[in-house]
Amino acid sequence: MSSALPLRAPRALVSGSRLVVVAPSSPFEQEPFAAGLALLRARYDVIHRTDLVARDGFLAGDDARRLTELQDAINDDSVDAIVAARGGYGATRLIDRLDLSALSRRAKLLVGFSDVTALHALWAGAGVRSVHGPMVASLGTQGALAAEQLCAVLEGQVPEPCLGLTVWSEGHARGPVKGVLLGGNLTVLTALIGTPYFPSLAGAVVFLEDVGERPYRVDRMLTTWRQAGALRAVAGVVLGAFTQCEPGPDGCTVEEVLRTNLSALGVPVASGLRAGHIDDNQPLPLGAPVELDVTGGVGRLIFLGGGCELV
Repeated sequence: MSSALPLRAPRALVSGSRLVVVAPSSPFEQEPFAAGLALLRARYDVIHRTDLVARDGFLAGDDARRLTELQDAINDDSVDAIVAARGGYGATRLIDRLDLSALSRRAKLLVGFSDVTALHALWAGAGVRSVHGPMVASLGTQGALAAEQLCAVLEGQVPEPCLGLTVWSEGHARGPVKGVLLGGNLTVLTALIGTPYFPSLAGAVVFLEDVGERPYRVDRMLTTWRQAGALRAVAGVVLGAFTQCEPGPDGCTVEEVLRTNLSALGVPVASGLRAGHIDDNQPLPLGAPVELDVTGGVGRLIFLGGGCELV
């Protein structure tokens, strides 16, 4: 199977680069946000709107506020990267009203995970790489080491290989396979199926993670993926953390559900990637070329490029 072409790489950051923080989803707690902001400001020129702290129920302000904030960040040529304050919910309410034409003029880094997966899908549709990684509020709880790891990727470092992954597809497929790394949060991506914003995954190594979903709900989502043909032409699948996905009274685990749905795809499948809703959420360059190797019963994810390019 031929792999999809790597997406366009934004320009790597340097000390003093300008970052804009946006809140396209849910409101956030002030203390961890302030701590994360301080970590980023130690290296970059970080700006945000004064109404970033707005609240409108489960949203960080109404749609008009969040849409204008995000659109301005995309259009502003003085901004080198867009970093989400927090995930939660709300980004999907905006994606059909965003104009990404400015990204064709200048590719711009996007950083976040969880609900920001909807924006990662938009960036992929625009042919631009992005970084699945800690947001400002999560940096505030994870500390300086997480910030150092994120900054290294934002400044052009290619991540170290992820070794010791658990292989799930033995008997069905052997690695290695190469492809573009795409994906993110399973729930958010499932919500995009049937819309123009679901990313093309043909030839991709698909990364998936989730939080707070009972195993039967994960099975329901993956059934939708199967019936929609969403995984039909992927090169491989690598799984991050599925946290707080405890079994119900039936005792069925989320690992059993994932294995049942994914191991029969006929492509390499591995689990154990340290990415997702966990304290050591590894930054992943989405849209970059990778190699997923499941040879010999041990899985490895090797990054063949980074999330941005040095200039």
